[in-house]
Order: sequence, then structure tokens, then C-alpha cells
Amino acid sequence: MHVHFLDPYRPRPSLVHRLDARVKLVLVLAFILCSALTPDGAWPAYFLLLVVALSAALLSELGIGFVLKRAALALPFVLAALPLVFTAPGERLLTIPLGTISIGVSGPGLVRFLSIALKSWISVQAAIILASSTPFPDLLAAMRAIRIPRLLVAIFSLMWRYLFVLVDEVLRLTRARAARSGHSDRRDLRPGGSWAWRARVTGGMAGNLFMRAIERSDRIYMAMVSRGYDGEVRTLPLPTLRTVHWVVLSTGLAFLVLLQLFSYLVWG
Repeated sequence: MHVHFLDPYRPRPSLVHRLDARVKLVLVLAFILCSALTPDGAWPAYFLLLVVALSAALLSELGIGFVLKRAALALPFVLAALPLVFTAPGERLLTIPLGTISIGVSGPGLVRFLSIALKSWISVQAAIILASSTPFPDLLAAMRAIRIPRLLVAIFSLMWRYLFVLVDEVLRLTRARAARSGHSDRRDLRPGGSWAWRARVTGGMAGNLFMRAIERSDRIYMAMVSRGYDGEVRTLPLPTLRTVHWVVLSTGLAFLVLLQLFSYLVWG
């Protein structure tokens, strides 16, 4: 089965892949909400959440390395919370002199920053497992099934499809440039000109890409309208959830509720 390099879905014969998309979506949303609401510094609760995420990675046959490698891409965005280490009130663990001024590392701020980093990292792992084990059309159907606003689901659907259109236009422009570019094995002949020339060509390609993407999206939308598109993607009715699906859903939600109660009773 061919998988586009933009598509995160990875087909596997696993239990997680065969689980109904509605159940997976609800459990992942509840997992992320539980992670976000867990009090700062509740390290055992974070450990249990991490164990759940890694266990799901093993059951999905994606592999722990696959999930951790992709979840690491979200860590740089956590740096937005780094100022908390220096601005949060509380006991100062360390003072760093900077010329005539000095900044202090706050103990509560450090705990809050590490908590945010861990919770974000664990939540991204859950989202990666969901996206890698569920085809995107099934996710859209699951969103409609749990009553996510129709307009929001339509925006997700069109954004996802037009992303492939945009990448297709980028590949076409890149192939056209490569077909018109010369290349020599001689080291003294540098193809492509100066950096300024390359920047000017890249800017022209970006503008061309923008215009071509708009024109192609208009053609696609007119083709959709001519075939009856009115903002709603109609699909076959989803099958009724079986007993095993309800058992998995109720067990997962009950575990998350108990974990949340435990974390607030101990650290809240």
C-alpha cells in the first residue's frame, strides 16, 4: 500500500488500528485533557500517563522509537514557557549575574516549566498514535459522529486536501526548475549564480506557487460544486459500536478519571 510522505497514517495489523475511530478519538481527547489538567509537579501521574502512551505505541505496532522521534519535534515549541523559570514568584534556586542586573531561577517556575514540557510531550505522543493508526477520512467521520461543529470539520477536511494540492504544485515547480538548470562536474563552474540571484529566483517561485495554488484551488472547488458539494461531505452511516468498543471506551475513561482524582487529592 502506497503512503504519501505527507500522510502520517501507517497501516499495521494491530489492535489499535482495528479499533473504531470514534473510540480512539474520544480516548485521545480525554487523555490530552487529563494531561493538561494534571497539577504541576505530579511526577507519578506524569509517569503513568507516559506509560499509557508508550503502551499504546507498542500495541499499535508503530514502535516506541517511531513515536518518540516524532514527538520530539514538538519540544522546541515548549521553549515559549521558558520565561516562567525566571519570572514565577517563589524561592530562588540560582542567581545568574548579567552585567549590572541578575536573574534568578525560581523553584516553582522550574517545576511549572518541566510540567508543561512533560505534559505537552506526552500529549503529542497520543496525537501521533491517533494520526498514525487512523486514516484521515475515518477521523473526519469520527469528528462528525461526536458532534464537532460541521463547519470546523469541513475546514479540517479542505485544509488537509489542499495541503496535498500545494505540495503537488511545489513538486511541479521544482521539477521544472531542475529541467531548466545546468550542472557541471567542474568545481570552478558553480551553477545557480550568487546568493542574491538564488533568493530572487526563490521569491519568484514562491509567488508563482501562490498564484498557481489559488487558481488550482478555484478549479477544484468549482468541480466540487458542479458535483453537488454544499459544505457537507456525505458518507455511509457508521456502524454501531460493538460491546467491546464500549468496554474499551468506558475502561479508558474510568482510568483517566481515577488518575485525575488521584493527582488532585495528592498534589492539588
